[in-house]
Amino acid sequence: MPAAPTDAPRHGVTPDPALRARHARRITGALFLSQSLGSAGSIAAATVAAIVGAELSGNVAWAGVPAAVAQIGVALGALLWSRASDRIGRRNALSGALATGALGATLSLFGVASSNFALVLVGLFVGGSGNSAVQLGRFVAAEVNPKARRARALATVVLGGTFGSVVGPLLVGPTSALVTGWGWNEIAGPYLATGVGYFLTALLLFASLRPEPRLIGEAIAHEERGPVVAAPARDLPQLLRDPSVRTAIASVVTAHMVMVGLMQMTSLHMHGLAHPLTSIALVFSSHTFGMFAFSMVSGWLADRWGRRPVLGLGATITLVSCLMAPLSPELLPLSVALFLLGLGWNLCYVAGSALLSDALAPSEKGRMQGFNDLLVGGAAAAATLIGGWVMAGPGGYTTMGLLGAAATAPLLLVVARLPRAKPAAA
Repeated sequence: MPAAPTDAPRHGVTPDPALRARHARRITGALFLSQSLGSAGSIAAATVAAIVGAELSGNVAWAGVPAAVAQIGVALGALLWSRASDRIGRRNALSGALATGALGATLSLFGVASSNFALVLVGLFVGGSGNSAVQLGRFVAAEVNPKARRARALATVVLGGTFGSVVGPLLVGPTSALVTGWGWNEIAGPYLATGVGYFLTALLLFASLRPEPRLIGEAIAHEERGPVVAAPARDLPQLLRDPSVRTAIASVVTAHMVMVGLMQMTSLHMHGLAHPLTSIALVFSSHTFGMFAFSMVSGWLADRWGRRPVLGLGATITLVSCLMAPLSPELLPLSVALFLLGLGWNLCYVAGSALLSDALAPSEKGRMQGFNDLLVGGAAAAATLIGGWVMAGPGGYTTMGLLGAAATAPLLLVVARLPRAKPAAA
């Protein structure tokens, strides 16, 4: 059962801050590697998701269904495994979620190979647990680091996606060629990369997340918050009345929803314009490079300037990218627009996740962070479903861009209304 809030950390973690800091660096490094391996596989599959939906269903309007089902799996997986982490620990929960994700990717692989669309969807739903674990890793990094370094630690984990952003799309060609040699559909290949990536990541985290990260987080919270730790954990309505919690959730959910919706439909848009898979993969590489490569800058800015200005910058860049994307069908303009879409997401994701972690006591983290990622996955699923319908209509990709901009604009007002807070001391 979840531990009751106490006024002191539980046993098993040294009171020496220097030794805890070394544990935190090692755990953060392991989470960085997990993000690299896990995101490479998931991004490889995301590159062909809309194509899988359109080809296996025989209907362009269903192009967003695979990504939507995967996002629902991510959302429910985040809620399930984050709650489980309060009972069985962060280490066991994350490695168990990744092993489950590897199983789901295997089902999707055989589903595409056999043209069994239903099996593909089942596999994507189960495989969402793996992606949820990769995303929840950022909160574990935030938990084991003090507030003054929290955004940078979180950003270090997100930075691991840089490897995935480059390697993931590049895996599409070789894995497609490999499964084609087996007599399978070429778009089955990326799911092989996903399964291998999740399995290796599960082994890595099971071996590396020691001591239990939650115990380190409790020790840090006791030092930083003092008597506040002894207060009863707030319930969901109370948490949602906190302006910091509301703004953090709104920022991460909106940025992720807009990013996933436009990103997923870009591959279908380019496929319809007869761009080859290699060009589609190049645009995805540009996009995911923007998502991850500047994470350390985002974390540094969020620690130095504060969470609020970085959220405002991220929302502005996201809005601009949505307006740019439909302007030209050529490879370079699409690559630039999708790069900016990824960069705007990164700023909102890092600063918003850090803001949420700042606002929560240890006893509130598992439940609330899982609820946040449940909303993130649900919003992304809705965006991809709507995206398929929009792409089947007369407005197509232009309408997608305008809808993304319209969804992002209110976020600027939400962030502006957040009370100013001093950045954490270095």
